[in-house]
Parts: sequence; C-alpha cells; structure tokens
Amino acid sequence: MLYNIKVMKKILRKIVAIGGGDIRTAGTKAIDQEIIRLSGKKNPKVLFIPTASSDSKKYWHYFDKYYEGKLHCKTDVLFLLNNNLVRSEIENIILSSDIIYVGGGNTLKMMKLWRKLGVDVILKKAWDKGIVLCGLSAGSICWFDSGHSDSMSFYNKKKWKYINVKGLGFIKGVHCPHFNSHTLGKFRKDDFKKMMGKIGGMGIGIDNNCAIEFVDDKFRVITSKANAKAYKVFME
Repeated sequence: MLYNIKVMKKILRKIVAIGGGDIRTAGTKAIDQEIIRLSGKKNPKVLFIPTASSDSKKYWHYFDKYYEGKLHCKTDVLFLLNNNLVRSEIENIILSSDIIYVGGGNTLKMMKLWRKLGVDVILKKAWDKGIVLCGLSAGSICWFDSGHSDSMSFYNKKKWKYINVKGLGFIKGVHCPHFNSHTLGKFRKDDFKKMMGKIGGMGIGIDNNCAIEFVDDKFRVITSKANAKAYKVFME
C-alpha cells in the first residue's frame, strides 16, 4: 500500500522593530529592503497603519511615494480614527497583506484605539499567519511588552514626561526607540535608564537607522547607517 506524505512548511513569525528614521529621505532603505525580502515576494502588498499620527494623510503620502514609488511594493492604508469599518472589514484588510507597517506618533492613543476596535487580536492572527510586522517609533514599541514613550508630549509640549506604555507583548522586554536621540530636548537614553531602574526587567534600546529583526526565537541587528546600534539596558 502506498501513502502520500505531505510535508507541511513551517510558518515563521516575523517582526522588524525600527528605532527611527526618515522615509522621506530613504534613511531606512537597507532595513526596508530586508523587510521586503522577509515577505518572500518581489512586489509584496504593504499595509500602512498611521493610527499613532492621527491618520495623517501627509504621512501616508510620503509612505506611499516611498514604498510604492521607489521600493515597487503594492501599498494600501488603514485609517481607523474616523472610519466606520466593522471588525470583519478591518480583519480582511490586515490579513490580506504581506507586510504590516505601523507608523510613528502617539503610542498611547494608538494602543487604546487598537484595543477598542480589536486590532490587537487581529495583529496576533497576522503574526501567527507569517505576515511581516514592522514599524518605527510607536510602530516599534507596539510589538513589545511595553515601551518608553513620549506620548504625553502630544498633549502638552511644555510640561510632560516620558511614560511606559503597554504594548501587544509579542516580544518580551521594554523597548526604547530613538535611543540615541531626544524628543523636544529630553534625551531618551538617560530617561530610559532611570525608567528601567524603577521597573526592572530587560530594556531594549534601538538607535535611529537601526532595527532588530525577529524571526521566531532568533534575532539579529540590521542597520541603514554606520554606528547605529541596539542595546540591552538592565540593572546590575
């Protein structure tokens, strides 16, 4: 008797967390090219989610011009703030993509809306399905347990402080993007060290023009600029 044996291909869960960079000047090009490679397609469908920037049309314009015009991807956008999409529609849009790219901005506002609309659960399905998840700043924090966020600066530019915002928990640790930079003159690195001293655990700092690529239980640091690095931050 003959038996047909079908070999099931393992689905890899993939996340690229980018510390920061300017897509208008193709500042993260080497990282973006790696994101496209991870999708396994020459011209993948990339979905941009600009929730953190309050669904900025200008941000979407720059993203579309770069990812479609220069990187030759098929681009789409998911506006969530004033869009009366039902959950099934949101799920279809997300799960039909090859790459999900989350833009920067107000992490706290983004995470609250995602949980209200069920986007957090849908993104978990996308991750399990092997869709590449990525983004910078707020779009990098969201994949971790929590992150060092400047969200309060969006409400009061003169009087604010960095806060720890809860993420989706796909990656363990507390993440600080823009590790070698600052928001309105308040340097990230120094404040993040103080934060980790208070809350404990493992911190992960990523410079601008640097990213960490996570594929299942393996990771590697990738950069688009010399001297850009990633760091572990913890109490000794």
